[in-house]
Amino acid sequence: MNKNPIGIMDSGIGGISVLNKIRKLLPQENYIFYADSIHNPYGNKTKEELEKIVDEIMTQFLKRQVKLVVVACNTATCQVISYLREKYPQILFVGTEPAIKVSFDHYREKSTLVMATPGTIQSDRLMELDHTYHQKSRILLSCDGLAEIIENQELETLPTYFENLLKPIDCKKIEVVVLGCTHYPLIKEEIEKAIGHKVIFIDGSDGISKRVRQLLVENNLKNPQITQGKLSFVLTNPNTKKVIEKYLEF
Repeated sequence: MNKNPIGIMDSGIGGISVLNKIRKLLPQENYIFYADSIHNPYGNKTKEELEKIVDEIMTQFLKRQVKLVVVACNTATCQVISYLREKYPQILFVGTEPAIKVSFDHYREKSTLVMATPGTIQSDRLMELDHTYHQKSRILLSCDGLAEIIENQELETLPTYFENLLKPIDCKKIEVVVLGCTHYPLIKEEIEKAIGHKVIFIDGSDGISKRVRQLLVENNLKNPQITQGKLSFVLTNPNTKKVIEKYLEF
């Protein structure tokens, strides 16, 4: 048993969608959420830049004696989680990647749209997933700038953004949308409105929360307390506090 906190890192507020799901499953755990808004977006960073960024985050997490780290960012997972596991072998890591396997397992006959940052779309890991779980009707869509719009709460620009982004796509055929960035679940309503009809949304947060629980149990790291755990934040941009509170579920 271990009362040390779980660290959750993201390139800003997007990881709140993951934090909410994990806290719902494991409310007794203590959490530190690191919102690295000053470096948002990660999607246009090089691998070397991301390695330097996550090292800075890990310095803060190690000072706080975290027992497990969730990389709540698809781009960072695709680009640097192997680097993190090699450099910090004493820490358990759980990554985030587009839920392409989930869409394949449950909706392989449906027309699927995968939305992600340029860094994720262009990553070797996404190409591997796309090849391994091949679907005849799957579109990989690079959503350049969308995470920044959400991060900066410029939501009034979304109708025009989506009009331009989705112009080459026959949205009437889209049945499933894989949200390949943790920022995107925060605007499901806006995405569905832009597509023009109800769709099935998939993101990786369910799998992440179950994996966190599994690792805690396997390594005897669960917090033995039965009351609600503590939640603290490290914000590289203090102005994001109000936005985080807006999306925090409890």
